[in-house]
Amino acid sequence: MATKKKLSDTEQVTAHIQKLEPGLRKIIETLRQIILSTDKEIGERIKWNNPSFYYTGEMKPFDPKEYKREIIVFNLFKGRIMLVFPSGAKVKDKSGLLQGDYKDGRRITILKDMEDVQSKIKALQKVIKEWLTLVDK
Repeated sequence: MATKKKLSDTEQVTAHIQKLEPGLRKIIETLRQIILSTDKEIGERIKWNNPSFYYTGEMKPFDPKEYKREIIVFNLFKGRIMLVFPSGAKVKDKSGLLQGDYKDGRRITILKDMEDVQSKIKALQKVIKEWLTLVDK
């Protein structure tokens, strides 16, 4: 009996995106490339049943429940495009990209379509770069 090879994190993200509705798939793949191209120390995986992007570099030890590595987790429930920044409250975002005021420190961004994504690339990359400067190394 052939054993099934476990997909790498990147292959799992690709497979997940391929299952999306074609219009959504194109937007999510674009966001994926924008996020990954922002810094070489950003990795990807499936977490909470969605594409997730995290810091891959060295960090001081921390409680895993604090999700300090997590930069962005997509929430694609019912075809909406929501980016969840689990510790987004740390970032001083003046662009208005990060929304919400959650007690757990997360912030969100909701994107409507490809045009919306394109108009927010610079703000998204700026937030990610700012987040990376705040990592507890």
